Amino acid sequence: MYLLYFLLWIIFNGKFTLEICIFGIVIAGAIFAFTCKFMDYSVEKEKQNYRKVFKFLRYSCVLIMEIVKANFAVIHMILSEKEEAEPALVSFHSDMKTPVGRAMLANAITLTPGTITVSLEESDYVVHCLDDEFAVGMADSIFVKLLSDIEQDK
Repeated sequence: MYLLYFLLWIIFNGKFTLEICIFGIVIAGAIFAFTCKFMDYSVEKEKQNYRKVFKFLRYSCVLIMEIVKANFAVIHMILSEKEEAEPALVSFHSDMKTPVGRAMLANAITLTPGTITVSLEESDYVVHCLDDEFAVGMADSIFVKLLSDIEQDK
């Protein structure tokens, strides 16, 4: 939060000078102290958030790579005259603990071309796959591993 407050100060000022930087450090520190005292926030939570940021960036990069790979797989399936699409509904259970983690997994599946999350109830997913080939290993995919790693960092 401290860095966010400082960055907002710099952005709202529109320029970066030594005076603005010093005032920004002081004002961001005062707002951060207020946040810690009155809004149930702490330096420990700040450290946890910084650790999660790097894990979330890794997750975002993997998501983009998987979207690109799935795009090429769908393009190949569409342009290939030999292959017939065999749609499949896949049900699986995930061990995600938080509603945010479960929703992020459902969104990652839906963002990946060729798959759509049809239903999410508690930790049970129903996913429609354009081809049964896309359904292989969905319950233990890289998304599940990375999101579980983000959830465990508390």
